[in-house]
Amino acid sequence: MNRRRSFLTGSAAALLASAVGPTPLTAQVPRKGGTLRFIPIGDLKILDPIWTTAYITRDHGYMVYDTLFANDASLQPRPQMVEKYTVSRDRMKWSFTLRDGLRFHDGPAVTAEDCVASLLRWGKRDALGRMLLAATGKLQATDAKSFVLELKSPFGIVLEALAKPSSNVPFIMPARLAATPDTEQVKEPVGSGPFKFVKEQWQPGHEAVYVKNTDYVPRSEPASGAAGGKVVHLDRVVWRYQPDPATASAAMEAGELDYWWIPPADYVARMEKNPNIQVFVSDPTGIQGWLRPNHLHPPFDNKKARQALLYLVDQELWLQAAIGQPRFYRTCPAYFMCGNQPYESKVGAPRPDLERARQLLKEGGYDGRPIVVLDPTDRPEMHGGCLVLRDQLQKIGAKVELVALDWSTVIARRAERKPPAVGGWNLMHATWISPDVNNPAVNIGLSGACDKAWFGWSCSEQMEKLRADWFRAADAGQRKQIAEQIQLLAYDEVPYVSWGQYLAPSLYRKQVKGVLNFPAAILWNVWMEA
Repeated sequence: MNRRRSFLTGSAAALLASAVGPTPLTAQVPRKGGTLRFIPIGDLKILDPIWTTAYITRDHGYMVYDTLFANDASLQPRPQMVEKYTVSRDRMKWSFTLRDGLRFHDGPAVTAEDCVASLLRWGKRDALGRMLLAATGKLQATDAKSFVLELKSPFGIVLEALAKPSSNVPFIMPARLAATPDTEQVKEPVGSGPFKFVKEQWQPGHEAVYVKNTDYVPRSEPASGAAGGKVVHLDRVVWRYQPDPATASAAMEAGELDYWWIPPADYVARMEKNPNIQVFVSDPTGIQGWLRPNHLHPPFDNKKARQALLYLVDQELWLQAAIGQPRFYRTCPAYFMCGNQPYESKVGAPRPDLERARQLLKEGGYDGRPIVVLDPTDRPEMHGGCLVLRDQLQKIGAKVELVALDWSTVIARRAERKPPAVGGWNLMHATWISPDVNNPAVNIGLSGACDKAWFGWSCSEQMEKLRADWFRAADAGQRKQIAEQIQLLAYDEVPYVSWGQYLAPSLYRKQVKGVLNFPAAILWNVWMEA
């Protein structure tokens, strides 16, 4: 049954009502010091937040690096490292000046040259960054603290691009590190952000340690989202990887761990009854689940085989297996999210039909070889989806090979372009917060930039033209029309298939204070009550 659910009615509304926002600065004087024990979304194995879009590495980036602009709790861009900026009347020339007191963890002052080099590297990797650089005629430092961005074609969301809140975030790193080719990983995690990464204590598969950057100079404004004053009250933050949710749940209830970022929905439903546990919804719009085919290799290099996935995916089945708690999920036909979203639309969406899927897979040239599915067994929502996918594929006559891996290993393997039988892959699941998918500028899964597209490497000249048209559109009505054209094309070419939309609450013990409302895990402003 394909039922629609609203997140903002019934028990889901109660859940949202129980979530807390920023602690008022006048409510209590934050306690200084202490250690926060935090359960991240996965195992930190990759340190370069520009090389990968993985949220675990993005969250690491927010600890270590700073940004020129940042989104506040309302997702409005605000200056962060930038002290002041000017823009010409025609909005084609932007000038930026850095604020005082910005220093990298290894000592040197942050310069405009560092910012330019970081933006250039980000712009080679990130879909929105590539569009910004394509519209840029000149990006260069004018002195040690100032740089200019001169456009050669109109680009209406310059500040929104510089404040991009999620993968990839335009974090600023030293120019010597930003000189690393975007196809290679930066290994040295040196930023100018509010925490320092203690690389000597990093134990992949177990924990990562961060300490307060005592040289960090926060802005004077109150913290709001990722903007405002990044004031660090804690001495130390320990990220503890917990692949077993039962172990994590027991440790939270026993007070051995303090903050669990995005636990499985079943554990939220149980633990919200504990008076010592607070439920927190960082993104009330929700998360979109993806089934991403690899466009490089058979059978999904053929459009008809990809179209088979449209008829194979029954969102209700996926969401039941992936999330389980009906109050936390909804089906959604829109590539740009549902729930009062500006580009929400039903156009082009088919209904599940296994016989049609079987026919299309055959027409797409499927020859009986095993379809290799990357299965992240430590991510319950994606693991559940993989099990349903296997069953559905088998129902239409396909052979399936589930490759059981932890999520961090999936992140590494998804970059492999080799054939599936020799270390590559055919299908994988992914999940994306609403700021990463809710318009054509940020939805990286729709990029048709071939070898520069997101893993899976969708290739569509028509899609790239439509996305460029969306950037150039003069008004909201035109952008809405183009977004619908993009969705229609997506339902024809199938860069990915959405398996639904869901809420992902977090949990923390009530001794934890100052948690900020933002769809990424940020830990400045947080303190521990005695």
